[in-house]
Amino acid sequence: MGIIETLLDYVSIKLICTLLGVVWALRVIYHEVDETIRLRKLGAPGTLIKTRVPFGLGIIYRQVTAAMNDKSYEGFLGFLNGSPNYTALGRFFSNRMVCTADPEIIKAMLATQFSDFGKGWRFHRDWCEFLGDSIFTTDGDLWHASRQLIRPQFSRERISDLQCFESHLESLFKAIANGGVLNGEHQHDYYKVSDGKRFDISDLFYRFTLDVTTDFLLGMDPQSLNNPHQPFADAFNEVQRLQGILSRAGPLKPFMSHKVFRQGIQTINEFCNIYIEQALRLSPEELANKTKSDQGYTFLHELASFTRDRKVLRDQLISVLLAGRDTTAATLSWTFYELARHPEVVRKLRREILDQVGPHRTPTYADLKSMKYLQNVINETLRLYPSVPFNVRAAFKDTTLPRGGGPDGTQPLSVLKETSVGYSVMVMQRRADLYPAVSEKFADPLVFSPERWFTWQPKPWQYIPFNGGPRICIGQQFALTEISYVLTRLFQRYERVDNYMHEIDGGNPKIRTDIVIQPGDGVWIGLWEAKRGEV
Repeated sequence: MGIIETLLDYVSIKLICTLLGVVWALRVIYHEVDETIRLRKLGAPGTLIKTRVPFGLGIIYRQVTAAMNDKSYEGFLGFLNGSPNYTALGRFFSNRMVCTADPEIIKAMLATQFSDFGKGWRFHRDWCEFLGDSIFTTDGDLWHASRQLIRPQFSRERISDLQCFESHLESLFKAIANGGVLNGEHQHDYYKVSDGKRFDISDLFYRFTLDVTTDFLLGMDPQSLNNPHQPFADAFNEVQRLQGILSRAGPLKPFMSHKVFRQGIQTINEFCNIYIEQALRLSPEELANKTKSDQGYTFLHELASFTRDRKVLRDQLISVLLAGRDTTAATLSWTFYELARHPEVVRKLRREILDQVGPHRTPTYADLKSMKYLQNVINETLRLYPSVPFNVRAAFKDTTLPRGGGPDGTQPLSVLKETSVGYSVMVMQRRADLYPAVSEKFADPLVFSPERWFTWQPKPWQYIPFNGGPRICIGQQFALTEISYVLTRLFQRYERVDNYMHEIDGGNPKIRTDIVIQPGDGVWIGLWEAKRGEV
């Protein structure tokens, strides 16, 4: 008989299970004691998120159900309910998490304590199947290399070249007149005038920005405004929706179905591989000539000059497509959602546009920057609907955050290594206590009011729709320029916006926050063209 058989004669299975249970319990106790000692040395504990279900499963359930029902904003507010300085702590088994909407804490993570925090390995693990090793999922040298690679694409010279927007606007105007996407590039049976026709402008904006971004980055036009069924766009939308749910599932993620998610990833990869293969067929000399001559030069050519690694090319393309397409489309959609509810803003905005560029002249980069009310409208939209409403950082070491600890939240908050810190720019930018008192001259912070920007400026770190610090959005100026250009061109042509959303949501917008914020019910409006000779 062997040693194991001999031992089993004297030791029962029950005793073995008991011993294993004791070892596990001792390990948990040791871990708890060790964490408690480290936390006390660092600073003060914070307020715990209230939950009745053990091991943090109640918090995970609330996160996932809120995301699935487009209630992430309300869910995050619920976590912070009753906590000082809009900061609270959660725990998922042995993992700790901080939830916050405090500008001082956000400032510390993104800027003053930048080296203490980053995306971390958990974020990379949860998002790499979609975004790979791109600028959004990496830290350190990998992140820096990605940023340096992408930066030249968003130089002042390329951003101020507005032809990339203008060339797709005619398709957008045709789709608006048609009341939706066209059935082919050469469709002739659409109405030439929209005049109040009910349609979802959000869908058209997502198609328009996809066409612009792929043209800008890849040198090709998928013509999604002329094609109702665009497999890549459909897959891109669905993958984002599912990624948002999966990333909130925490330890429950392995038990959720990934079938549709991975089918979408396959469609996305197949789309990208077509253009990656085309770029890799060019020799280094041919790529260098394209760069020097700027003839047909694209972001993909720049990438292919840097690396022949297909995965690197794919990861960087996906990340920039996400940033370039979705953030801009979402902001344009929310802008029209609010403009449809505020006709007086439409009149003021159109008057400024006509005074600056008239009804027909295409605006220059300088024109766009000089129109103050236009900038106010965009700023106000981004204040209420920041492009990325929720984000996360992980602590690289045991450290502290400037406040959030102690009974009143005024003491430094102790944060252990690998603690996740989820923060919401959207919740922060809607906090009434960060604004002047409501008066005749200053509207409620939850109300869309571009006028507030004439007399008020947010304090530092209380308005960061593009994040801040070293990881501030690299495509910020490209997005703002595209938004300004599209709004200008649209209101040169259209003088009135009819609102059809109240009958859908009763004035309470459904806010979808998969990755980028977007209207959950679309934006159903009608547009009226100005009569010839009228301004």
